[in-house]
Amino acid sequence: MTPHLEYLLRIGDSVLILGQRLSEWCGHAPVLEEDIALANVALDLIGQSRLVLTHAGAVEGAGRDEDQLAFLRTEEQFRNVTLVELPNGDFGRTVLRSFLFCAFLRELWTALAASSDEDLAAIAAKSVKETRYHVQHSGEWAIRLGDGTEESHQRMQRALEELWPYTAELFAPTAVDDMVSAAGVGVAWAGLRTAWETVVRPVLEEATLEVPTGSAFLSRGKLGVHSEHMGHLLTEMQYLQRTYPGATW
Repeated sequence: MTPHLEYLLRIGDSVLILGQRLSEWCGHAPVLEEDIALANVALDLIGQSRLVLTHAGAVEGAGRDEDQLAFLRTEEQFRNVTLVELPNGDFGRTVLRSFLFCAFLRELWTALAASSDEDLAAIAAKSVKETRYHVQHSGEWAIRLGDGTEESHQRMQRALEELWPYTAELFAPTAVDDMVSAAGVGVAWAGLRTAWETVVRPVLEEATLEVPTGSAFLSRGKLGVHSEHMGHLLTEMQYLQRTYPGATW
């Protein structure tokens, strides 16, 4: 796999898997407005994934389209970060996870709008507009729940303590990043940490949430090493295609 392709898959897979997780809230959100909002965010993310995976298929040159890349790869072939595959938990944990990842994604799309890969640059320019809303929506909920009742604050603090260690993977340096950055195709994710923290930390502070101290833990989803939750997610997401191969409608 070329560095260019792996870089695209990392992005496409991450937004696809988060979209899949958020779609699980359809019909189950605490209020109707949020049921619709989460479904719309999920659709935006899946739409972004379709664009990136279609482009990845063209870069690969093996005749695979976005559906084949999404539904016919095995767990270890996915390159999404581990954070997005974790179970939703309650509503607060879901919006906090979205905030942490989408704040990063907004910085990534912004940087990729200047990519030498013209197709990727166009995808980034379109996607950053949607992602700005995703950050605003999830950030407002993080503040509302973190600085809410004693119960909501405790739940949000617990969610932050569980999710925060997985954010380290976003910024862990890789050889792929170095190569695509040198070629002007992409940006090294590690270089986005300062911008991400500039967005994330003020919101968490306003939410009266205490950021956990660092740890040696480092998840490795973007290297194809996933949590125990990924296989269950793919079983549901890929069920129809694997049960009825080649089905169309």
